[in-house]
Amino acid sequence: MTGRTRATFLVAAFLLVLQFVAVPFASAQQRIPIVRDAEIEALVRDYARPVLRAAGLGKTGVDIVLVNDAGFNAFVAGRRIFINTGALMTAETPNEIIGVLAHEAGHLAGGHQERLRAQIARARTMAVVSTLLGIGASVGGALTDNGGLARSGGGIALAGAELARRGLLGYQRTEESSADRLALTYLERTGQSARGMLKTFERFASALALTGSRVDPYQISHPMPRERIANLKTLAEKSPHFNKQDPASLQLRHDLMRAKIAAHTSGPAATARLFRANPRSLGALYGDAINTHLRGRPRDALAKVDALIAKQPNNAYFHELRGDVLIRANQPGPAAKAYARARKLDGSKSSIIQISYGRALLAAGDEKSTREAVRQISQALDRDRENPDGYMLLGQAQGRLGNIGEAELASAEMHYYAGSYDQARIFAARAQQKLKRGSPAWVRAQDIINAKPPGRK
Repeated sequence: MTGRTRATFLVAAFLLVLQFVAVPFASAQQRIPIVRDAEIEALVRDYARPVLRAAGLGKTGVDIVLVNDAGFNAFVAGRRIFINTGALMTAETPNEIIGVLAHEAGHLAGGHQERLRAQIARARTMAVVSTLLGIGASVGGALTDNGGLARSGGGIALAGAELARRGLLGYQRTEESSADRLALTYLERTGQSARGMLKTFERFASALALTGSRVDPYQISHPMPRERIANLKTLAEKSPHFNKQDPASLQLRHDLMRAKIAAHTSGPAATARLFRANPRSLGALYGDAINTHLRGRPRDALAKVDALIAKQPNNAYFHELRGDVLIRANQPGPAAKAYARARKLDGSKSSIIQISYGRALLAAGDEKSTREAVRQISQALDRDRENPDGYMLLGQAQGRLGNIGEAELASAEMHYYAGSYDQARIFAARAQQKLKRGSPAWVRAQDIINAKPPGRK
């Protein structure tokens, strides 16, 4: 490989390394598997609400997004906190998840995303400059037949890019430590313990120890778990709230959430392991009912759900599960009644339950139920505009009523929020041909046609 070719290769290689760090900020929503669930979303929002308020973010519209991933992880992008279902299922107490959310709130409140972008830009510049210096040295060596000088050009490029990378990692470690300290502040302000946060770091330290791997602390983006524990433990234990326990009612909701995630992601054996110490607990029974439903045994599942409702008749999510069982058993009328009851009991006013209610009404098949389905789903989408499944059902309902323009527009919305932008434009153009020019629906179709997909110029 000539000096010029080698230098060009190094430019491409180091720019790719640095670009990879920035990718999640630009395309997180398009690449990560999102989970929607009324019960889990409501619980995690309840966990986050006081912490966000303490961080000064209570009125800034921060959303919590669930990611279908078994790893214990959370991160921020834009005005959203993403948290893995694996973290929710692994955490044994609400306090552990609240600590995670407090840490992520620290990143948002501290403006770390914006500064990280600037740091990435600086690292890119350093890599380019060092590589250009390497090119100069390599070209100079080639022109003078000085092989040593040409070889040193590659060394200059390598060293410069390595310094840029290490500088970026060091900056990230500093910001992680800052977010840890801010998390302690928010937990203190809200009268909550930092014990769960320390337990999370201890879990990471144990997992690292079990691998038997030697990790260079300067080659990672987070402080080492033991270092984080040492930095936080003294401060955390000084708090008068350190030994505070989660309320029993909140712990129960947490257990029910873990049962649901285990049933949907790992099956009966995983659910049983979670509750092996108390196999007759409400969480264990909930997981068993969900597993029975998922295995296609509606009669048995319905009996188990009804037993749960007898224990907690005002639990909206038990009634939601009853609706899920009945809709799968092709009983849309009773399913609609179950969803209507769930919607009435649901204090969070979840759009997901309302859309499920609309789906059951649509499955009933008659015109009156279909018109009510349009009303219910439209109301839900007014609060939850980025719900592709809702638009799919709305399109079916509008098509059944003969409102073809509205049906095409709903299909355009579905494709748009699913990330299929070319298909969205096609359906939006078709919708415009059937909608009144200048009407709100026609204008929305034009917005979809004109919209630039993320990442495109």
